[in-house]
Amino acid sequence: MGAEADERPHGAAVVVDGFGLKGPRGWAFREVSFRAGPGTLVAIEGPSGSGRTCLLLALTGRMKAKEGTAEVGGLPLPKKMAAVRRISALGHVPGVSELDPAFTVAEHLGERAMLQRRFDGSVRTFLRRPSERRAAARARIDEAVAAAGLDLAALPKGERTSVRDLERLEGLRLSIALALIGRPRLLAVDDTDLKLSDADRAEAWALLRSVADSGTTVLAVCSEAPEDALRITTRDAVAADADAADAVDTAAETEADGDAGTDTDGDGARTPDKAHQADQADQAHQSDKADQAAGDLTEDTTEEGAADALAETGRA
Repeated sequence: MGAEADERPHGAAVVVDGFGLKGPRGWAFREVSFRAGPGTLVAIEGPSGSGRTCLLLALTGRMKAKEGTAEVGGLPLPKKMAAVRRISALGHVPGVSELDPAFTVAEHLGERAMLQRRFDGSVRTFLRRPSERRAAARARIDEAVAAAGLDLAALPKGERTSVRDLERLEGLRLSIALALIGRPRLLAVDDTDLKLSDADRAEAWALLRSVADSGTTVLAVCSEAPEDALRITTRDAVAADADAADAVDTAAETEADGDAGTDTDGDGARTPDKAHQADQADQAHQSDKADQAAGDLTEDTTEEGAADALAETGRA
C-alpha cells in the first residue's frame, strides 16, 4: 500500500516571475509571471507566434530563458533544467514530440514503456523475471491509456491502428497517454484546441482537467482558454517588434515623401520607383518576421533538451 502511494503522480507547483526568452532575432516572450499550485490546469493562451510554445518548452526545461526566474516543483530554472526535464513530460508538441504516422498505437505504447524502463527503471526492476517486467509494463500502459481516455477497442483496428488513421482527438489522447506512462509531475501539451470541433474541444479540456484533478499539473497551449483554467496570456513580442519597425518605416517614408523632386510626382503621389522600393522593403520585413518566429524555437533549444525530446519520441 505504501509503495503504491509513493508511485501516485503528484503535481509540481509552478512559480514564474518576469520570465522571458530572447533568441538571436529578438524576444520570443517576456514579462510572464504567475503562480500555479500542484494539480492546476494552466492554459497558455495567445495567437500563433506569440511565444506560447517557447514558454511551454522553457517551463519544462527544454529551452533556456534569458530573464526572470521560475521554479517547477521547487527546482529553479534555468539552473536545474535537467532535473525539471526528469519530472515533466511532453504530450503533443509539433516538431518536438510528434507521433510517427507509420507506427501503430501498440508500437508507440510499447516503445515508450520500453524507454521508460530503460532510462528510469531502478536496478531492482532489471533483476525481475522477463514475465514480471512485461506484466509491469502492460500495467503501466493500461493505467496511462485509461487516464487519457483512449478506448483501444473502439479504434478501427484496435491497437494495430496506424497513427495516420487516427482522428485528431484520438491522436491527442494517444500523445497524452504516452506522456503519462512516465507518471510525470508536470504534463505539457501544445496546440490543444487546434483543428477540433466544439464538441471535441470540450472533450479535450475535460481530459486535461481530469489529469489535473488526479494530481498532475498541466500546461496546455491553446488559442482560447476555458473559463475554469488558470489563464496565462503570452505577450506578442514578435508583433510588438514588428509594430515598432513599421512605425520607423512609416516615419522614414513620410520624410522621404516630403523631399520634392525626388520621390513624388507633380501631384505629391509616390512615383512607381518609390512604390516598388516600399513593396520590396515590406516583403523583406515580412520575411524577417517569419525567420524570427522559426529561429526563436530552434536556435534557443538546449542540446540536452533536444536529446530528451528525441528520447521521448523514441527516435534517439
